[in-house]
Amino acid sequence: MNEIMAKTLSFGINGVNGFPVTVEVFGINGIPGMEIIGLPDTSVRESKDRVNAAIINSGRQMQPRRITINLAPADTKKEGPSFDLPIAIGILLASGEMVPDPGIRMDEIAMFGELSLDGLIQPISGVLPMVISAKEYGIRKVIIPAGNAKEVACIEEMEVFPAQRLEEVILHLEGKKTIQPQKTISYDHLIRGFHCSVNMSQIRGQQAARRALEVAAAGGHNLMMVGVPGSGKTMLARALPGILPPLSFSESLETTRLHSICGRLSADSGLMVERPFCAPHHSASVASLIGGGPDATPGEVSLAHNGVLFLDELPEFSRASLEALRQPLEDGFVTVSRVRRQAVYQSSFMLVAAMNPCPCGYFGSSRKNCRCTTQEIRRYLDRISGPLLDRIDIQIEVDAVPVQEIRNSRPAESSETICLRVTEARKLQLNRYRGTSIHCNSQLDGKGIRQYCILDPEAEMLLHNAVETMNMSMRAYNRILKVARTIADLEKQEKIRVHHIAEAIQYRELDQKYWR
Repeated sequence: MNEIMAKTLSFGINGVNGFPVTVEVFGINGIPGMEIIGLPDTSVRESKDRVNAAIINSGRQMQPRRITINLAPADTKKEGPSFDLPIAIGILLASGEMVPDPGIRMDEIAMFGELSLDGLIQPISGVLPMVISAKEYGIRKVIIPAGNAKEVACIEEMEVFPAQRLEEVILHLEGKKTIQPQKTISYDHLIRGFHCSVNMSQIRGQQAARRALEVAAAGGHNLMMVGVPGSGKTMLARALPGILPPLSFSESLETTRLHSICGRLSADSGLMVERPFCAPHHSASVASLIGGGPDATPGEVSLAHNGVLFLDELPEFSRASLEALRQPLEDGFVTVSRVRRQAVYQSSFMLVAAMNPCPCGYFGSSRKNCRCTTQEIRRYLDRISGPLLDRIDIQIEVDAVPVQEIRNSRPAESSETICLRVTEARKLQLNRYRGTSIHCNSQLDGKGIRQYCILDPEAEMLLHNAVETMNMSMRAYNRILKVARTIADLEKQEKIRVHHIAEAIQYRELDQKYWR
């Protein structure tokens, strides 16, 4: 026979979703060569050299034929080296070097993997979204690199075959030596072994800041800390993920999906069980924060989805970068449009910002004199716009911890204890907002605030007086109500009382001290 046709199945990535790709291999007698069509990028076009060497080093022969490989659908860009494995298997089928077992249907098995020249199958980015998409399209069997196996270990109703070498896949498909499918691991088993990176018990003193962190975690509120250098702002921020409620299975899938397509997962890692903590440098560009590049990849706001985005030295970020945060903070998603692609990424995160009160860092300090002029302090603070400040629910001042408190041997309250209170408050909110798109108090809109933030008369009078005295905007007024709702939830109170409002107002006092 002069002409042979073979097909294998794989998946590509578009945004955070996968799409099926049929790898069609057509071999014909003629001048030996290989051509890949179907909108491949450079890494896909280069796969022919990797595949050629991997097949030979796996003990098989490359027949001297003219081979055309089509990646269908042809109108969608194909990126990355994950098509190496299905291309290699397709070539072997088309050349007659491999005959699949009669009980195996090639259109029911999806394959992904990068091939080394010696036939090893290397881990790739984006395996989790591809496997989830394969399941959604009715595919129940996938062959993946062994290094990506833990990433998809919790996906149920799928037969996952982790392979280390091309030769293993060939023998498996020929029915000569079956690859054992991976055992499914329950998400509960994964989360039981979770320990937070920074525990609140490691933090000495800072009782006011600890309380603000608890309130912020209980309601999903954005938080800003202003304080002198070395006062512990960064450590407080890093302890926040440990007091947030544990990631649910669906949240873990969403979060791991985003990190997988960006190649942020470490080798041989499983589903993420710790809420992400992203801390970009203040020199980060708008594209790195929001997402972008030629292929519209996710930015830090999406990688922080379901977790914490920490911006240290907030005034040092460019004005454009800070203003670009306003839309994802309000909407919980971000749209990234570029010439070659448009994608919508989830970006529901808690913003935690830290800054010094002035360029030298010691304005208002009781320990060291500030050397900045009034004009320098004003220019420094004015780098943060009013609209961005209005989107930060809780603002606190953090001072250096006295030596006596640092040396105090009494253990501070642990993250696990605080997390129990936060989780109970979140459960109250989930029950209250059941049947709506709201999951926590920070997501309340104007209608929700009127419906769920019920004040007693004294609390209402205090709030009105504070708004008039402090010249607050309507957005700041609503933020106070949402924070007060959270404080009441921590005390399991249905109605917002005067001390709840008083505490919430305290979290807006830095507006008056630094920006009025």
